Amino acid sequence: MPCSLWNDAEAEALSPREQLVYRSRLLGADRTVCNIYGGNTSVKAEETDFRGRQVRVLWVKGSGSDLATLTLNDIAGLRLEDVLPLFERESLSDEEMVEYLTHCLFTPRGPRPSIETLMHAFVPHAHVDHTHPDAIISLATCADGEAHVKRLYGKRVGWIPYVRPGFTLGKAVGQQVRENPQLEGIVLGKHGLVCWGETAKACYETTIRLIQEAEDYIADHARGRRVFGGVRVPALEPEPRKEALRAILPVLRGAISKQQHQVLCVDDSPEVLEFVSSERAREVALIGSACPDHIVHTKHYPLWLEWDGRSVESLKAQIPEAVQRYREAYQAYFEAHRRGDETMFDSAPRVVLIPGLGMVTAGRDVARARISRDLYHRAIAVMRGATALRQFVSLTPEEAFGIEYWPLELYKLRLRPPDRELAGRVAVITGGASGIGRASALRLAQEGAHVALLDIDAEGAARTAQEITARHGEGRAVAIPCDVSDEAQVRHAFHQVALTYGGLDIVVNNAGIAHSAPITETTLADWERLFAILARGYFLVAREAFRIWQEQGIGGSMVFITSKNALVAGKAAAAYSAAKASELHLARCLAEEGGAFGIRVNSVAPDAVLQGSRIWDSQWREERARTYGIPPEALEEYYRQRTTLKVNITPEDVAEAVLFFASDRSAKTTGAVLCVDGGVPAAYPR
Repeated sequence: MPCSLWNDAEAEALSPREQLVYRSRLLGADRTVCNIYGGNTSVKAEETDFRGRQVRVLWVKGSGSDLATLTLNDIAGLRLEDVLPLFERESLSDEEMVEYLTHCLFTPRGPRPSIETLMHAFVPHAHVDHTHPDAIISLATCADGEAHVKRLYGKRVGWIPYVRPGFTLGKAVGQQVRENPQLEGIVLGKHGLVCWGETAKACYETTIRLIQEAEDYIADHARGRRVFGGVRVPALEPEPRKEALRAILPVLRGAISKQQHQVLCVDDSPEVLEFVSSERAREVALIGSACPDHIVHTKHYPLWLEWDGRSVESLKAQIPEAVQRYREAYQAYFEAHRRGDETMFDSAPRVVLIPGLGMVTAGRDVARARISRDLYHRAIAVMRGATALRQFVSLTPEEAFGIEYWPLELYKLRLRPPDRELAGRVAVITGGASGIGRASALRLAQEGAHVALLDIDAEGAARTAQEITARHGEGRAVAIPCDVSDEAQVRHAFHQVALTYGGLDIVVNNAGIAHSAPITETTLADWERLFAILARGYFLVAREAFRIWQEQGIGGSMVFITSKNALVAGKAAAAYSAAKASELHLARCLAEEGGAFGIRVNSVAPDAVLQGSRIWDSQWREERARTYGIPPEALEEYYRQRTTLKVNITPEDVAEAVLFFASDRSAKTTGAVLCVDGGVPAAYPR
């Protein structure tokens, strides 16, 4: 239920542009009122131009920005006296419109104006809001939406059948407002709501009031009814649902990621479960998208996986073929409606609906997967409202294609930075709280990977995850407490990764400890503890990764962090060196075993990485110094001098080698060892 958030004390001292930001943020704060990145707002105000003259300026939201986070820098300014002559034109192409508006800019270095700019210019009122509220879109996508709008609002609100945004729609809105001074707003068929006012507050409150009236009207029609029918497939209980999702997600992610890697997002909220489990959900969902603003993020249709809620194996078995059929249908849609040199997007679904389990959305990063999720929540609300009134209708496939591949819509996508090298990929790093693990996590995240940090040091892993999300965005890293020597904990950690991101692509087997002592002073407990973490732990992690990778079917890259000691004997470190040597040979064995599945396994062999390491901050430093007969503070210089290059090795140096093996830079390399040790001749691989 929308309510007015306007605060006179906050708004009265603001300039017209600042009030536009204030009003926009109030609208964007409620996603039932305004979709993410959707809607646009404007104000017409007197300004002083660069010559010192007073001119009327249209300030309008810039293309690609979001009302909820709008700033002054996101607003474009245009000289209104230059824009208004376009109202007399009979027609104007999109290309001509964009070119013309560039000559009208009041602020040449500002953002590109909204694609709805002419609609804002042609409405002869100071303030204009264009939003996509769930309740209004329900009216706009109802089979007899115009009749419902007249019944609800009478002559206060107009109706315009669907027209793609641009000159034609802008002129139609302007004409209707000028010819009907009693109007408070206009509902745009299959599209949204336009409102206006002589003050920012009046405009905003008209928008909120008309939305509330629509909500109340729909609620009256839905009262006492099961809009989507009864329950066809009951939602599974939370634990069985989680187990079923954990089982199918790698298969689904593999099928969706055949063309490019995607991250998955699961939504089994009550609202989604109620929808997907209902009798009419499939019929309604496959009618098409609920709003032009959704299409770019959700595609015109979701993928519906038919399931009776019983055999998870039968559900898994149908996924590859179902995704392939979706791809073929999307390609046919593209070929049927393409007009020229359009390049087809990835043909995989963005939204997957599963009775009894919920919704899974896909994106090149977790943010985009969540946008698809959030927009489909809006779609469900719209479909519910339209169905309550009578019957939900959507854009035609031709209209949908016109939006999805519209150059003005594609321009917004081009505003995004290009994808990084590891976009869409998921990395698991053991021992990710500090040292090499932390540095590797930061480096892979910098290249676009989503990172799961497994560490017995839960607080340290959480700090690293927080650092990554602060730099790269919410959801880009997750910390999972895990003792890699514990089989149950390792299995649980990998299940959590699958539930969080859908699967994985990269594993950095890095967790480690160290111990130095002559063999006569090495206890059985010392030996077993080293092998528990460095041998058993690497095996358990590798086994869980291989299981997921074989389900996904798109390969994977595993990087073992071994040691110089895996290649050359270490004095007074027999247990540690033997455990590290076992890691290296395990990596070679797994490289041979994984090749048939496209799984690459390589090793990085560092030496003496003292900086930021918990191992070197422990007794290990004193033990190694004692072995070499030097004081602990001289150890760093000792290691530097024994290298060929006379350098010390940092965690960041090792992270670069990890990135090489984790990425497609080494796509044709497996079973290899890369020494990052400054040159220790005895450890040269041969």
